[in-house]
Amino acid sequence: MIDRFAVFSDETENFVSPYAPKSGDTVTFKIRTKKKDFERVSICFDDITYPMVSTKPKQKEKFEFFTTTVNVLKSSTYYYVLETKNGSKHYFNKYGFVDQLNPDFNFRIVTDFKVPLWARGAVMYQIFVDRFYNGDITNDVETNEYMYRGKAWVNGRDVDVKEYVEKVDDWYEHPLVKDNTRFYGGDLRGVIDKLDYLEDLGVDVIYFNPLFVSPSNHKYDTQDYDYVDPHFGVIINDAEKVLTKDSTSNKESEKYITRVTNFENLEASNELLRTVIDEAHKRGMKVILDGVFNHCGSFNKWLDREQIYEGEEGYESGAFTSKDSPYHDFFKFYEDKWPNNLNYDRWWGFEELPKLNYEESEKLREYVMRIARKWVSAPYNADGWRLDVAADLGFSREFNHEFWKEFRRNVKEANPEAIILAEHYEDAYDWLCGDEWDTIMNYNAFMEPLSFLLTGMEKHSDSSSPEMFGDTTRFCETMKWFQGRMPIQSVEVSMNELSNHDHSRFMTRTNRSVGRINTRGASGASSGINKGIYKEATVFQMTWPGAPTIYYGDEAGVTGWTDPDSRRPYPWGREDRELIEFTKAIIKIHKEHQALKTGSIMYLVKDYNLLCYGRFNDEEKMIVLINNNDNSYHMDVNIPVERLGLFDGDKVKTIFGSNISGFNTKEKIKTVENGHLTVGIDAYSTVILTSKI
Repeated sequence: MIDRFAVFSDETENFVSPYAPKSGDTVTFKIRTKKKDFERVSICFDDITYPMVSTKPKQKEKFEFFTTTVNVLKSSTYYYVLETKNGSKHYFNKYGFVDQLNPDFNFRIVTDFKVPLWARGAVMYQIFVDRFYNGDITNDVETNEYMYRGKAWVNGRDVDVKEYVEKVDDWYEHPLVKDNTRFYGGDLRGVIDKLDYLEDLGVDVIYFNPLFVSPSNHKYDTQDYDYVDPHFGVIINDAEKVLTKDSTSNKESEKYITRVTNFENLEASNELLRTVIDEAHKRGMKVILDGVFNHCGSFNKWLDREQIYEGEEGYESGAFTSKDSPYHDFFKFYEDKWPNNLNYDRWWGFEELPKLNYEESEKLREYVMRIARKWVSAPYNADGWRLDVAADLGFSREFNHEFWKEFRRNVKEANPEAIILAEHYEDAYDWLCGDEWDTIMNYNAFMEPLSFLLTGMEKHSDSSSPEMFGDTTRFCETMKWFQGRMPIQSVEVSMNELSNHDHSRFMTRTNRSVGRINTRGASGASSGINKGIYKEATVFQMTWPGAPTIYYGDEAGVTGWTDPDSRRPYPWGREDRELIEFTKAIIKIHKEHQALKTGSIMYLVKDYNLLCYGRFNDEEKMIVLINNNDNSYHMDVNIPVERLGLFDGDKVKTIFGSNISGFNTKEKIKTVENGHLTVGIDAYSTVILTSKI
């Protein structure tokens, strides 16, 4: 009988060589089968079939490998054909060993697609700067420093509102329902102060939420792409006058105008970012910046709806005030109503988020391409861009692709080792062809399916799906599909997050409760949480293909409903020390085992709330077991490790385990018997084993 579980291949460097080939390269492909199961094996590459040759295994070996070489001229798809002695034909692609071929699951090779090797499996750490650490109180936003115009839902309709900014004096205070204009004072000096902490944690990459001049605490409404916000940076020149309760315009705030338009402040703030990046580089860390290029903010100097820049030395008139502004075509206006033309195109209708009009402005495109180059070049030398709502940019899909191709050319010419990482919630197949994005924030093939599996909750905690909870078969099928839509280069550098600034904290999702801060209150986010489930998710994150990305404070036990509650300040002095030590330990495991970064992956056990998978390469086999069952007794799991290439008498050892109350790194040797390994595990626990003794 054919051993279908013995058949294996994938797109990793374990089975395809060279990794990430160039057009014209001769590429070696390899597939594993059980010895003597198949008479002929071939690879169908671009509808051309190439026979494969067996390595002729030794007498005691149970597997044989078939190989062949193909001259790869372009990006292509392929699959394997396996034929038995009696003539039956079978196939193998990303879905696995099948009798009927689904071409949607065929392997994909993308030529001339080079992603930064430093990002493969890199441990990233996301910092929402205002809430991380206040290292310089002299640059804090002051209460009433300026006002932020926006919309509020009142009595069933949108009304214009003006909110005065507020300095939050109590660092440990929770965010409010309306939170965009409340500032805790975190800044880049605070990041410098905590670099030793990040290094000790094991962080390889810092990803910053936006840093450029902006009136909100989240800064996704960019005011000036050329400069770091002095409220995050350095204020040398200041003024005293702020707004009063009777103020009607931000033109009355001398303090805000001086802080954000004075070039000495702006240049000093840029210099501080350069220092942050330099200090990170000295510690072996990379730095990724957040680029918001689909839209800007209504405060932006090109539009200048607030008339902050009007009359200031060194600045041109904004397109809101004057039809003759040099930035007029940076925006799409629908009516000829100047001065103070509010009829501009907005992203999702938000007045404070004017959409940028690239199609009709060559000057705008050139400006943004200069920005793309500027921050990844000397003297700043940032290591890449995270692109906000990247698929929304432009007014057509065709232009969107054209723009990102140009963006990639500019970034990679300026810094070939810079990464381009896009926020995208849908299928990114068309953008991951080697000439646009390197990879994505991995919602479809990481955050969402894992959240449903372990908690039954969607990523905002807005709804639950009990039918998905614990369903490992459904989980594996989902992961197989969405991960299969990405080339291996993108998979291995994908940003794998449990939480971030837009969604609820994963720790809160472990309470399996629907809610937001306005319905359940801040305390509800910490009620009924399960640290065991959080640890399971983190172990999965650190043992799964991609770049595991920690949202600041997750490692310290921070909870929170979705935005804005997920943007709570880091609890310095009130951290969950056990969780921090757990995080350091599992990061250490991740970094010490190359199989966890670039190894192949194989599912071994799928049962209700029980998942076991292997990560392996030629040097090491690793086994990860996760038990998310709510039971009080010890469970023995029988794992078919022969599929990984572990045979009777082979030794493995446990190197890590976690449960609700703690974790351990005690080593215990186990022996393979009858092709299986029996591993004991408790409720809400994990175990990691390795063949390296």
